[in-house]
Amino acid sequence: MKANEQASSAYINAFVDELARSGLRNVCIAPGSRSTPLAITIAKHPSLKIWMHLDERSASFFALGMARALNAPVALLCTSGTAAANFLPAVVEARVASVPLLVLTADRPPELRNIGASQTIDQNRLYGNYPKSFTEVALAESSPDMLRYIRTLACRSVATAAASPAGPVHLNFPFREPLTPLAISIPANLSEGDALAWHGRAEGAPWVTVADEPSVPSPKTIHDIASRLQHAKRPLLICGPQCDGALAGPFAALAAALDAPLLVDPLSQLRWGPHNHCALIDRYDAVLHDRSVFSDLGPDVVFRVGALPTSKPLLNFMQRNAAAHHVIVDAAHWPDPTLLAAQVVHAEPRLVCEEILEQLGRLGEPARMHTPWLAAWRRLDDRAGAAIREYTDNLKETFEGDVLAQIVSVIPDHGTIFVSSSMPVRDLDGFAAGDGRSLRVLANRGASGIDGVVSTALGVAATLDSNSGPLVLVIGDIAMYHDMNGLLAAKLHKLDATIVVLNNDGGGIFSFLPQAAAPEHFEQLFGTPHGLQFDSAAALYGASYRKVDSVSSLRDAVAACIKADGLHIVEIRTDRARNVQLHREVWERVAVAVTAVE
Repeated sequence: MKANEQASSAYINAFVDELARSGLRNVCIAPGSRSTPLAITIAKHPSLKIWMHLDERSASFFALGMARALNAPVALLCTSGTAAANFLPAVVEARVASVPLLVLTADRPPELRNIGASQTIDQNRLYGNYPKSFTEVALAESSPDMLRYIRTLACRSVATAAASPAGPVHLNFPFREPLTPLAISIPANLSEGDALAWHGRAEGAPWVTVADEPSVPSPKTIHDIASRLQHAKRPLLICGPQCDGALAGPFAALAAALDAPLLVDPLSQLRWGPHNHCALIDRYDAVLHDRSVFSDLGPDVVFRVGALPTSKPLLNFMQRNAAAHHVIVDAAHWPDPTLLAAQVVHAEPRLVCEEILEQLGRLGEPARMHTPWLAAWRRLDDRAGAAIREYTDNLKETFEGDVLAQIVSVIPDHGTIFVSSSMPVRDLDGFAAGDGRSLRVLANRGASGIDGVVSTALGVAATLDSNSGPLVLVIGDIAMYHDMNGLLAAKLHKLDATIVVLNNDGGGIFSFLPQAAAPEHFEQLFGTPHGLQFDSAAALYGASYRKVDSVSSLRDAVAACIKADGLHIVEIRTDRARNVQLHREVWERVAVAVTAVE
């Protein structure tokens, strides 16, 4: 038995050693018994940092946030049974949003399955088709061949998670008892090749390196797109949600070179930053609420990068202009639920923009240079912005759209704002104007769920250092309720973050949807009032708490919180029904402004 235990220890040690050699540095662990061999071995490794979590769902979203912020794989580990099932929502988000996760689940060995053993479920392909790959890991052995197998599996799994498009990789480990690893006794008189399997390659090199080279479009593809953009009379560029901060410079330069409007989603990493803003349009959501402007703004070519934009009016506008030639660039996905694409290019967007810029230089000046096309978009953008500012400046009550704009305005350079799905991300899109600050804007918009938002944001906070700006999470009350246990991570790991809770006592987004026209059952089924406030949650998890009653006091509170260490919760109450009225009023003001005759 002791030989078997040593074999298991050698096998797991080789796996964990290769994770570190492959560059993995962070592991989120939820406690459990069956995962003991991996947990202890990981804890002993000097290059790996453990982030303990008492709840598997919080652990998984925390890892998701870390991996998104680092743009590098983060590992997740849990015990067997339903513990593993709690990873599913984060695995789904990771796949849809291209976030690299390495999911490690412990399991009973084959002889204990399907016979009623405790804490045993079918974990084979537990997450369906959402992982990029799944492996039922072979039972532990310490033969040189099996050590080479497990080292290769570790390297391959980290590389697969990171390879474009990034995503989750699931490894299911069956472990026999006893589970506590023993000290490893390396056999004597090993051949050079077998000794290598036990010790790993020299100088800390991984067992196998994997090169994931960025996809580069062909010269013909670049020439065709550049020529089409050059000869278009009304080219429209759109950047939806994406995380490559290096895209901003070349994409903004491309828009300037084409004299074409570039519509920038708040999650595009282009609305804020030091790049060229001369062609950037950030009030399109407000402008396009009035469909009477559609005919004056119709493009003949649409060049889109990133996921589908947040704005529903923009989606309606694109569908209205189905006759335009739509070109979509994405490294690997097919982000076109509109079914409008005439051309999809699977290549790195940054490289595509850089190549098109070079090609335009060879083709010469665009045919429509200095025409009124961009000026028309900028004029409407400016009018919409002025109308929004005039409306909110004169408003004597709390308006959720203005709340998002004011929060963004106090975040310093190099700060991060994380916004919850549902209304916060939409209000950020509609009411927050861009500028030259370097702000990172993140959200779980892959599957657009509201579960795990707190944990994801705190996972991002865990990646920040003394040179980083603060992190501010803006979240609705229902999403906050969904993931209050995620607050424990801030206490356990001494994280700095400010959480602004927009509390309108229910599901505010439903008040904007057709369901609101069925008042008999609306509150019960959709409004879902709960009567909660979050001061007690703050006290439970050791956060400071402030309740504010105006936008100005909110600004002051957020500004104070981001200068202080620790976790801070700022709560502001709004009225759901009144919030809908205020949104409609400001859209009406914008409609008057953008349709006014000069």
